[in-house]
Amino acid sequence: MTVRPTGEQQAIVAAAKTGKHLVIQAGAGTGKTSTLRMIAAHTRTPMLYVAYNQAIKREAAASFPRHVKCSTSHGLAFPTVGKRYAHRLNGGRQTSRDMAQILGTAWLDLSSTLRITPAQMARIAMDTVQRFCYSADDEIDHHHVPRQPRILGEDHDALAAAVLPYAAKAWADVCDRDGRLRFQHDHYLKMFALGRPKLHSDVILLDEAQDSNPMVSQLVQDQSHAQQIVVGDSNQALYGWRGAIDALDTWNADQRLFLSQSWRFGPVIASEANKWLAKIGAELRLTGNPAVASRLAGLDAPKAVLCRTNAGAMAEVMAMLDRGLKVALVGRGAETIRRLADAAAELKERGRTSHPELFLFTSWEQLQTYVEEESEGRDLKPFVDLIDQYGTDAVLAATDALVDEETAAVAVSTAHASKGREWESVKIGDDYPTDNDRDDTADSDAMIAYVAVTRARVLLDRGALKWIDDER
Repeated sequence: MTVRPTGEQQAIVAAAKTGKHLVIQAGAGTGKTSTLRMIAAHTRTPMLYVAYNQAIKREAAASFPRHVKCSTSHGLAFPTVGKRYAHRLNGGRQTSRDMAQILGTAWLDLSSTLRITPAQMARIAMDTVQRFCYSADDEIDHHHVPRQPRILGEDHDALAAAVLPYAAKAWADVCDRDGRLRFQHDHYLKMFALGRPKLHSDVILLDEAQDSNPMVSQLVQDQSHAQQIVVGDSNQALYGWRGAIDALDTWNADQRLFLSQSWRFGPVIASEANKWLAKIGAELRLTGNPAVASRLAGLDAPKAVLCRTNAGAMAEVMAMLDRGLKVALVGRGAETIRRLADAAAELKERGRTSHPELFLFTSWEQLQTYVEEESEGRDLKPFVDLIDQYGTDAVLAATDALVDEETAAVAVSTAHASKGREWESVKIGDDYPTDNDRDDTADSDAMIAYVAVTRARVLLDRGALKWIDDER
């Protein structure tokens, strides 16, 4: 069936025909992919669609015409660079001690109460390499060294100075075809980008640009021979904490256009989304689908419950398991919580753990104090509260009781993991910040709320996000 394009879609197709660089801000459920297909249908010019992940790439490849090559950024790099390192991919598990032995790391004394072990130094060096790979930089530098719990100010500067030589040694090992450190897909992608490759296509479509890391964004921007059409939703830019940038905001585009007609949900949910878009300060406002009778309601049996944190999601899971429900946890949240719970048990029993977020703590009590007294510990506080309330054994048992979504009565997810998903009915969890939690809701929290409320098609229980009405 032929879909009649909206006025916005017609304007985008017309703009694409000019050959100019475009930024397309596509709100939740506004038919972003179908609009890109419309662009492709109006030309036989060779096009390259760069997908955020393999799942999106497969879906696009099944729907785009043949003159559009669909690939992930890693897929672009593998044929020329990655295949030379294929023998190093998918290597066995490598411990921090193994890495320390390869890199020759030494102890670092930052204070009388804070010593960094060789294994910890090796872990930080490898994390530095990872951050370098995400960046658009040509060389590893001080700002690539990640911040660590308990290490602030001058101590961080001292740590960075000590780590940088090891990080440089690690990158040299990574680039060696006979290197000994564990080799990852991001490594060959960075090598590919550093070679300043020319992508052989006349038009490049970069999808989910709000979540691109600087390296991928720069790779596409360097293709001066090609028309660049960059698509996404700046209001869903949730991954800044892992190095992503909102490329839509800074892209050197000739024209910026919008998709605001959502087909996912009706006017009521569109209105709810617009409250959060106003809170963010966004230019975009959504129009709901008049054919969908969406409404707000209290829900006892939603298809999905969306939480702010992994710990909040796990608390929801445990409450539902107590009610005898079959529960699925979307994404990799269960793995994340299991690893943290194992680390908590190690801290309590042995006073140490190798977990990358907790390895600098020497007791559970020290971690408890840190999350209560230091602003940098705020992200860990929900997890600490979860363990203090339920205990490590109960949390681990709950992760074992999870089922697949196909057999679950309800799916629990973080808002982050719910991106790209939708359910008939959605309930918002109770672990979101409210207007009483801080003087002002940060943009990142408002973006997370916007993502969460726009996952529902028909029924939305706003839960802890009802307070937005008080802003009006």
